[in-house]
Amino acid sequence: MISLETKYAGLTLKNPLIAGSSGLTNSAKRNKEFEKAGAAAIVLKSLFEEQIEMQGDVLLQDSSNFPEASDYVRNYVKAHQVDQYISLIKETKSLCSIPVIASINCYKSDAWAEFARQIEEAGADALELNVFFLCTEIDFSFNEIINLYTSVLEKVKSKISIPIIIKLGKYFSNVPALVNTLKNNGADAVVLFNRYYQPDIDINSMQLVSGQVFSSHSDLSDTLRWTAFVSGMVPGISIASSSGIHDWEDVIKCIVAGASAVQLCSTVYTHGAGIFSQILTCIEEWMNQTKYRSLSEIKGKISFSNAENASFYERSQFMKYFSDRD
Repeated sequence: MISLETKYAGLTLKNPLIAGSSGLTNSAKRNKEFEKAGAAAIVLKSLFEEQIEMQGDVLLQDSSNFPEASDYVRNYVKAHQVDQYISLIKETKSLCSIPVIASINCYKSDAWAEFARQIEEAGADALELNVFFLCTEIDFSFNEIINLYTSVLEKVKSKISIPIIIKLGKYFSNVPALVNTLKNNGADAVVLFNRYYQPDIDINSMQLVSGQVFSSHSDLSDTLRWTAFVSGMVPGISIASSSGIHDWEDVIKCIVAGASAVQLCSTVYTHGAGIFSQILTCIEEWMNQTKYRSLSEIKGKISFSNAENASFYERSQFMKYFSDRD
């Protein structure tokens, strides 16, 4: 009998498919549908620190003559949003038997540590920290970026005992070094990668507009490259691959590169909850054909440390290797 069981961030999952954080996971009833379709874990829609602060600022516009109200309004807005989120955790836990992972999108070291305990007490099985930080300051050093991530991690970790997962963007010069630092500071897993907002320009109206919302298969290459690097170079930390994963073959590629799990989002928006069962059926058929009996047999089989031709992961100069093509 084929076993798709996997370990991720200290959690035992019945298979490697996780419903990634999005507007789709903001409903307990829909989360139950994902579980029925085969999802092994749910990452709830993120609480966005920046969005909450913006809502507070909007309310404060009407009370500009009362500066003493500033802290009260901001704290009220944040507490109200957190209360709603706590309810989502509890409702999802009451309906689902699979792990429920809370998610916070933050950029300050002390902004969410105070609520981490509430999230754990509400029943969340793990906490995913999406530390959003797009560095555009010319004199900002890489060490300052690392310190920001570790500061958020350490302060939240001091408040809770459930596993902490760090979701990263791919715009780092040395992803394995950052992941190793996070592991040494207590991170149980990383997600590679977060998909940032994609800007575009409308040349007719000369305005900034939203670009492509969903990922595509072309995004998978970076995900595979860094999954393989981190898996082969930083043992002892779980990896969930994310971005560019749209079908069963993509899932298998991520597992053999070294991922313990994958997060599905864009493909769920496109195909609905049924994509979970479709992917699982195809993976089992492939494993039957190839005589593999468990995911552990293929996990990391082609990571950076195991692949016979691992140099392919390091190749970054396109013309150097394809200049002879017409």
